[in-house]
Amino acid sequence: MDVTALIPSVGGPAFTVVFFIIALLVIVAIHEYGHYIVGRWCGIHAEVFSLGMGKVLWSRVDRHGTKWQLAALPLGGYVKFLGDANAASVGGSDEMPGRSPRSTMLGAPLWARALTVLAGPVANFLLAVLIFAGYLMWQGKASEDLVFLEAFDVPAQFESELKSGDRIIAIGDVRMGEEGASLDALPRQPTQDYTVLRNGEELVVKGPNPIVPRVDSLVPRSAADDARLRVGDFVTAVNGTPIYAFGDLVDAVQTADGEPIALDIWRAGETLQVSLTARPTDEPQPGGGFERVLRIGIGGTFFFAPATDPIGAWEALTLGVDRLWSSITTSLSGLWHIIVGDISTCNLSGPVGIAQASGSMAAQGAGSFMLFLGMLSAAVGLLNLFPIPILDGGHLVFHAYEAITRRRPSDRALQFLMVGGLAVIGALMTFALLNDLILCP
Repeated sequence: MDVTALIPSVGGPAFTVVFFIIALLVIVAIHEYGHYIVGRWCGIHAEVFSLGMGKVLWSRVDRHGTKWQLAALPLGGYVKFLGDANAASVGGSDEMPGRSPRSTMLGAPLWARALTVLAGPVANFLLAVLIFAGYLMWQGKASEDLVFLEAFDVPAQFESELKSGDRIIAIGDVRMGEEGASLDALPRQPTQDYTVLRNGEELVVKGPNPIVPRVDSLVPRSAADDARLRVGDFVTAVNGTPIYAFGDLVDAVQTADGEPIALDIWRAGETLQVSLTARPTDEPQPGGGFERVLRIGIGGTFFFAPATDPIGAWEALTLGVDRLWSSITTSLSGLWHIIVGDISTCNLSGPVGIAQASGSMAAQGAGSFMLFLGMLSAAVGLLNLFPIPILDGGHLVFHAYEAITRRRPSDRALQFLMVGGLAVIGALMTFALLNDLILCP
């Protein structure tokens, strides 16, 4: 189903809010379930598992005595363990009438409390890995041979003579699989000669440049996204000049040097024009660090869907872990570069930016939304490990202090630190919200 078809009837803001809430509820539920299930395994009784905050809309008590509830405000959730003074598990008592102190959070051994706290972020990381692995298994991996499977819906100037099952041996003078072969070396012209193997016979047929100016993906909140471009759109001309390869579009954006450009767009048989301006973007580099470049936020692709090979579960999980690690290291690197002033603070998004990204990725299709969900889950897991009081990382610091000193921080110290943690989180959220609405709209 094409999710973009829902936008005119549902409305942009409503569409965005719905998918933001879906993303948030999934990630919060997984995070809190991690706390709950590991706490239960460690012998700590959970009194309440709440998805959402505020007024309770629905609840039930399970056979373990845990109250499961849905609350009216879908902007968070919590697990309240036995003896906790509040949902943040700060303070409380290990003396509960009729219950063993061991079943309370404060009465449990240090290792049990630490594992229970750590389980929330770990659950988010596991969700991210499973999403990445599932996506890879669904998509498959590129075949060793480039095989034409089927063409996308394309404008007349991008039609080809290729047929399903054709194995592409060469495009122009570039032979597939040769060391150093690059499709970027192809001349920018309306048609190319494709040498293909079809039914055991080698043929030469006509087709467009393989990497066409088709919108394969959109960066949320980018110039192209704000201009309402959609996945599947073709850019047929820039400032009135026809283009035939994605590289032509990249060159035109760089040549404009931040000035507005007019794009002729072909969309499912219809033509329209949009004007947009490339924006400075801090892109992570393979060797580390970031480079500021001008981008409109479009990813290109082949004019056809190539054949893929299936990918096994173990390989997919391994690649999923690699992608999680890359996401974590890139996020930490980005945060550090923001702090030292090497890149713009506009790389820090708040709730409005995340909500807009949710809607944008959902509009690009189920796969894109699931990948976004995986990235967001990884980010939430990482954020919760920061050593800030009130976050899971802050609790782990308290537990580390207890392990070293053989005593817990005093209630007064905990309250002071929690207030400080709330102030830090509040300041960060305020700054991120200002970024979303005023500084980097």
